[in-house]
Amino acid sequence: MCTVVIDVASSGARLLAVRDEDPQRPWDDLGPWWPDSHPGVIGIHDRRAGGAWLALDPRTHRLAVLLNRADVLDLPEESVLSRGSLALESVVGRSPESGPLPMHGFNLLEASPTGARVLSWDGTVLRETPVSAGVHMIAHDDLDDPRTARIRAWLPLFAGSRPDDDGWADRWVGLLAESARLDPDDDRAIIRDNNAHGYPTQSLLYCTAEVSDDTAEVRSHVLAAPGRWG
Repeated sequence: MCTVVIDVASSGARLLAVRDEDPQRPWDDLGPWWPDSHPGVIGIHDRRAGGAWLALDPRTHRLAVLLNRADVLDLPEESVLSRGSLALESVVGRSPESGPLPMHGFNLLEASPTGARVLSWDGTVLRETPVSAGVHMIAHDDLDDPRTARIRAWLPLFAGSRPDDDGWADRWVGLLAESARLDPDDDRAIIRDNNAHGYPTQSLLYCTAEVSDDTAEVRSHVLAAPGRWG
């Protein structure tokens, strides 16, 4: 149930991404964890499967973030592949192109200086959704989906604070802090504790990132306690 806010402009894209995961699943903060298979790529490393939640290739200025979504996949669990390779492959130009995919559902948000898109897999169909200019949000459903309570509550506020200068990250993180006044199990919360909803996942960190012709950077901020701000 991760959440991403993205602003797309003619010069590139900026985003704020919040990662929700089981706190007991081992991971590593932002770093170059794939020197052999993906040299130069940096990202948030999942130790168990070896993949990435978020990845950036500073050479190509390509960025990708992986979000889970529901699916109707009909495969035995031992035949299901990890989704962790998707972000890593995306930033080196190897995005999934068609189904069927032996993976659970996902939204793969891809951004580069030339634009952004979302690749969505529900176990049956792989769809592409271009991300138009402006501010958008995505979580476990579709882009800007009003069925997602946190998008309905916060997208107008993020859009009203569109990042048009170097202070964009501080303004968006300020809005994220404001959202954290909600209880972490509130459907509108972005900093989340999903145990009450039947999922053992909590918000662990957030990243701010920017890609353009001149820039390719990402910063991570690990929360002091899972599902809690400050």
